[in-house]
Amino acid sequence: MIVVVGLSHRTAPVHVREKFATSADVLPQVLARLASHPELRESIFLSTCNRVEVFADGSGEGAVDAIRDALCQHAGAPSAEISPFLYEKTAHDAVRHIFRVAASLDSMVLGEPQILGQVKTAYDAAVAAGTLGTYLGRCVHRAFSVAKKVRSETALGAGLVSISSVAVDLARQIFGDLSGHAVLLVGAGEMAEAAAKSLGRGGKGIRVCNRSMERGAALAKAFGGEAAPFTALEDELARADVVVTSTGSPTFVVHADMVKRAMKKRRGKTLFFIDIAVPRNVDPAVHKIDNVYVFNVDDLEQQVAEGLKARQAEVAAAEEIVHKELHDFETWSRGRDVQPTVVALRAKTRAVFTAELERSLGGRLKHLAEGDRAALAQMLDSAVNKLLHAPTTRLKAAAAKDEGADLAQVLQHLFDLPELPTNDAKPEMLEATPGDDERLPQ
Repeated sequence: MIVVVGLSHRTAPVHVREKFATSADVLPQVLARLASHPELRESIFLSTCNRVEVFADGSGEGAVDAIRDALCQHAGAPSAEISPFLYEKTAHDAVRHIFRVAASLDSMVLGEPQILGQVKTAYDAAVAAGTLGTYLGRCVHRAFSVAKKVRSETALGAGLVSISSVAVDLARQIFGDLSGHAVLLVGAGEMAEAAAKSLGRGGKGIRVCNRSMERGAALAKAFGGEAAPFTALEDELARADVVVTSTGSPTFVVHADMVKRAMKKRRGKTLFFIDIAVPRNVDPAVHKIDNVYVFNVDDLEQQVAEGLKARQAEVAAAEEIVHKELHDFETWSRGRDVQPTVVALRAKTRAVFTAELERSLGGRLKHLAEGDRAALAQMLDSAVNKLLHAPTTRLKAAAAKDEGADLAQVLQHLFDLPELPTNDAKPEMLEATPGDDERLPQ
């Protein structure tokens, strides 16, 4: 059974979410911790600025408890401290949630494209760590298809839609035309690039301060701006009006003492920080300094709500896509449940026919030439296929209506089939190979 346990911007404030933030170098350890629980057959760990979730194929409540334990260990916090913020979903609700997450229907910024890339990154990490098999893998691959259909068949993601674009919209609300104000991007990753796209060119341009000067310079050049080394951050704060921070640092990069010194150089001129990083880049104490204002990702919700109104008309169409794909996946899943019975029935029937044929070929028909023997074997295969076509078709049709389990038990009893493997068996794991879509289960 597929389960989801996690927290998001809907259930936990940023100071809680940042406890769970996971860098790429730590992710293998987290996946190994999940894999150490026998209740979890497959698992994926998704960590973004607005959500931390574990997708898993496991055994019901035992799987949920195992994930909760792993999350507590990861956050270094007792269960009583984080449990109020966690949600859990199982079976139908879990699959639907995974589809909605990938399609950005559960994002703070409805329609934002970044989440799909983040889910794909989590998928890749699980494949590389050997924690992803064919069942959960099939589910997540179907989620990718849902996201693609939502983006191509609706206008949910039209235009620039991201936390970064919302941050820039907030800056424009505060200052009006930004062309006359200095904007500093601290960090040069995807979120900084998205902010730069929203800002565009012109005016005073964009300044970028990043640990990698080469990366910072490339981003600045692409948008007609200038770059500065990270060691010059304090000087850059003194000349900026709006600062958008989005580094991957696990600790604060902007401290109160640094800002106080910068404000002296600014002679008290107002300075705005928009911190879209998780963990946060700006020490909350900075907000207490006179004429300095700090907004974090949770503070952007009002702007997000206003943007949601324009996209609400597309939500119904997107949800309908999710509903249809969920029905198709569950139909496939139920068919998968009866497949062992189909295989066992065909194997036993073929074994009986083959044994009788071999007995005859060793006795009264031993004079037959190889060509005639091959013809008889081919006839036997054809007879098995024709005999079992109707039972197989009706069993799969019953499974599609969620009636397959009872019929499968009847067949197992009537034909005395051997004990069949269940979905609790260890799944076939996916191998890490280059490329994305080429290795996803079809």
